[in-house]
Amino acid sequence: MIIKKQPYNISKIVLASIFLNLIQIIFITLFIYYKSQNPHMIEGNFIIYVVAISIGINSIITGIIFYNFLFKKGSNNLIDTIRYLEDFNKTLRSQRHDYLNHIQVIYSLMELEEFQEARNYIEPVYKDIVRISKALKTSKPAVNALFQAKLQVAEKNNIDMELEIKSNLNNLNMEPWDFCRIIGNIIDNAIFALKQKPSNRYMLVELSEDLKNIRLNISNNGDCIPPEIIVNIFKEGFSTKNEKGDGMGLAIVKEIVECFSGTIEVTSNDKRTSFEVILPKKE
Repeated sequence: MIIKKQPYNISKIVLASIFLNLIQIIFITLFIYYKSQNPHMIEGNFIIYVVAISIGINSIITGIIFYNFLFKKGSNNLIDTIRYLEDFNKTLRSQRHDYLNHIQVIYSLMELEEFQEARNYIEPVYKDIVRISKALKTSKPAVNALFQAKLQVAEKNNIDMELEIKSNLNNLNMEPWDFCRIIGNIIDNAIFALKQKPSNRYMLVELSEDLKNIRLNISNNGDCIPPEIIVNIFKEGFSTKNEKGDGMGLAIVKEIVECFSGTIEVTSNDKRTSFEVILPKKE
């Protein structure tokens, strides 16, 4: 029998905290009842000390659980999610400012009857708007923020990154930050591979779903991955980045995917390297 290790999430933290507090309430109730039945056995403020000690122990245990779940064992999932949302908010504010400037320029060109110049100016702006709208199609703000952040990183590295989002992720069977770890690690590896190319850098991220599964396919036109590397690519500690990598990214991806009964496969040839993730939908 195979026992699957589930990733830690907020629901488990809340349940653990509730359980500890229930134990504390039951203990205090029983103690008060016992004292009422045996008034001469326990004197003075002893019950106050017991209650205070139990509250202190509960607080310490709850603090340890939060620390382990969120920081040690959760790989800073909550912090990553907050960072994605903060970056997303900054991006939206910056783009709002930029688009106001674009509208002013286009309006001025139209007033001057420079229609062809206005057309030439608006084309790249329109493409940028379409690209951003594709990154906002899911129902998970953290995933949308991650897509937007990776689009900016790709642009800075002269990578033509295209999104094809055909799922709103309403039936995603994991926490959004776990899904972000899957997407982020694979995209980061693709960006690293594409940076080795002098030009013609292209990446396609496809997110779709069918009746039973959510499908994620991230492909790029980087160099072919040799078969001897593919067989080891998901092993912990294995890296092709030399001192720039720790060999943990894809190992973490595989662990998360398999924890939720999913699969991940990689194929590579001279034209394309592709990572395909299939995750069962939430029932």
